[in-house]
Amino acid sequence: MLNLVLFGPPGAGKGTQSDLIVEKYNLIHISTGDLLRAEIKAQTELGTIAAAKIEKGELVSDDIVIGMIKNKLAANLNAKGFIFDGFPRTTAQAEALDVLLKEVNMSVSCMLSLEVETPELLKRLLERGKVSGRADDQDESIIMNRMAAYNSSTLPVKEYYKAQGKQFEIQGVGSIQEIFESICAVVAP
Repeated sequence: MLNLVLFGPPGAGKGTQSDLIVEKYNLIHISTGDLLRAEIKAQTELGTIAAAKIEKGELVSDDIVIGMIKNKLAANLNAKGFIFDGFPRTTAQAEALDVLLKEVNMSVSCMLSLEVETPELLKRLLERGKVSGRADDQDESIIMNRMAAYNSSTLPVKEYYKAQGKQFEIQGVGSIQEIFESICAVVAP
């Protein structure tokens, strides 16, 4: 079973590459944002708890997110594998994911870390903001705050997987196809 963690800062191209990876390898895409919205819409127990936290402006706790991932795994046990997009975001989440996967006799196959320098990320996000209308991609100070949060909270996850020999850096600059070919060279050499 192929289980990938797609990793990188905002604007690195995770969404674009995850679509290509899902199509080529027939994996189930797990995005915590999508899971949250689906659980809330379905009014599941976890969705109801998450909605209450979101309404109060609170962060949804790791145990709720892990519970949602557990539900998604359980519903797709015959899948060829999973791609975790934007998760884990902290070392604690990475550890919890390892425990969860072990419970169902799975593990993370590898972590693909899209590497892009900050000036390029800033350029991409500002451009995306013009096209998408996303307010958080139109303000340079907000973007830089997101980058700082990524560097302090999320970047350590890279070291977690590196210590396991599962972290692979992928140059995230070039054409979409060139980046995808670099990913494929790691996933299925």
